[in-house]
Amino acid sequence: MDDIYARNILKKLKKWANRKEIFAIKGPRQAGKTTLMLMLKEYLIQKRVSEKNIVFLNCDDFEVIESFTKDPKKFIGSYTPNNNERYYIFMDEYQYVPNGGKILKILYDFFPNIKFIISGSSSLELTDKTAKYLVGRVFYFTLFPFSFGEFINAKNRMLGKIYNEKNKAVVDYILKGKNLDLEKDIFLKDILKLFEEYMLFGGYPEVIKTHDLETKKTILKNIYDTYINKDIIELLKITDVMTFRKTVGFLAAQHAGLLNFESLASDSKSYYREIKRFLSVLEETYVIKLLPPFYKNLSTELKKNPKAYFLDSGLRNYVIKNFNVLEFREDRGRLAEGLVLSGLINTLQDETGVKYWRTLSKAEVDFIITSGNDTVPIEVKFSEMKKPSISRSFRSFITAYKPNRGVVLTKNLWAETKIGETEIKFMPICYL
Repeated sequence: MDDIYARNILKKLKKWANRKEIFAIKGPRQAGKTTLMLMLKEYLIQKRVSEKNIVFLNCDDFEVIESFTKDPKKFIGSYTPNNNERYYIFMDEYQYVPNGGKILKILYDFFPNIKFIISGSSSLELTDKTAKYLVGRVFYFTLFPFSFGEFINAKNRMLGKIYNEKNKAVVDYILKGKNLDLEKDIFLKDILKLFEEYMLFGGYPEVIKTHDLETKKTILKNIYDTYINKDIIELLKITDVMTFRKTVGFLAAQHAGLLNFESLASDSKSYYREIKRFLSVLEETYVIKLLPPFYKNLSTELKKNPKAYFLDSGLRNYVIKNFNVLEFREDRGRLAEGLVLSGLINTLQDETGVKYWRTLSKAEVDFIITSGNDTVPIEVKFSEMKKPSISRSFRSFITAYKPNRGVVLTKNLWAETKIGETEIKFMPICYL
C-alpha cells in the first residue's frame, strides 16, 4: 500500500499492536479508517504474522452482522481454530452491530489469543454504547481527515520534511515553551500555496488523491450525500430531515462563529431541544466541533455559548457552495481559524484543552491552550504582516492572566515581541 498516504496515528497502532486490548478507531466516514486498518494488516504481515491469522470483516454487510450476532463465539471460532495461535480480527463499521459492546466484552474474555480491531463512524455508537462494557479492555483512537501535515507529506515529500521540522518547533514552543528560532524561511511561499489548496478542498483522502478540481467537488458532494444526508440521518434516527439539513447549512454559513441557540432554532424553524440534539449528533459524528469558552472571572467573562466549527474546510465549502480562491473571499479569516482548530485537535489532542475567550464587553481571543500549568493564548490573523501588531483583545487577555507566552498566527511573519513579562511569537499559520 502506497506509504505517501500513511497516517500519523499508524505509529501508535504499530506500537501497541502486540497488546491484548481492543483497538477502537473512531472518525468520520471516508476519513480513511478502512485504509488505516489495511495498513495495519500489511504491517502485521511484514512482521511475519500469517495471513490466515488475520481476518477482515465488514459489519456494513447484513449477512456478516446476522451470522455474527446469532452466535458470536461460534462465528469468531470458525475463523480462529487453533487456541495456541495469535489471531487479529478486524471489524470495520462496527457501529452497525446491535449490542456491540456487550458482545465484544464476551469475546474479549472468551478468546485470550485474539486481538480485536474495530472501527466506526459515530462516537456515540462506538464509544458511549461500548465503553461501559469495555472498561480496561479497549484503546480508543480518533482518525480525522488528513491534517495539513499529512496532506503536505502526501503532496510533496521535500516540502513535507521542511514542514515537519517547523511544525515540531512550533508545537514544542506552544506546549512546552521551548526556544523557537526565527530563521529566514525560503520555502514559505511554496508551503502556503499548498495550504491554500487545503483550505479550499480539505483533507478527505479521496479529495486529496485527485488533481481535477471538478472531481474534488464531486467527491465532496458524494461525502455530503452519503454521510450527512444518509448515514447520520439513518444511524441516529433523525425524523425531521429538512430541518436537520437546514441546521447543517446555517452552521456552515456561520463557521467559526459564536452559537446563538435561539436564533439557530428560529432560522431553522425548529426548537431549542431539537437544535441541541442536532448539534450533539453532528459533533459525535465528527462533522463539527463545538468549542467551549475559557473563563475564570465569572462576573465578566462569557461562560455558556460555544463556537461552532466544521472540522473539514472542504466539506464546509461544499455545503455553502463556495470554492472561490481565497483572495476574493470575505470568509478567508474564518476558514483559517477553522484550520487552526483542526490542527490543534490533530496535533495536541492527547495533551491539551482547547477553548476560546470572550468577555461580556466582547474582547475575544481565538484559542486558549492549557498545557500543564501553562495557559497559552493564540490569535489568528490570516493576512500579510510586515511587523508585529497586537490587538486590543489579545492585550486584554495578557493583562488579565499574565501568561508566560502567547502566539499570533499570521500568513507570513516570523517575529517576536513582549508585553510585560509575556513573550509573543509571530509565526506563519501553515506550520501549526
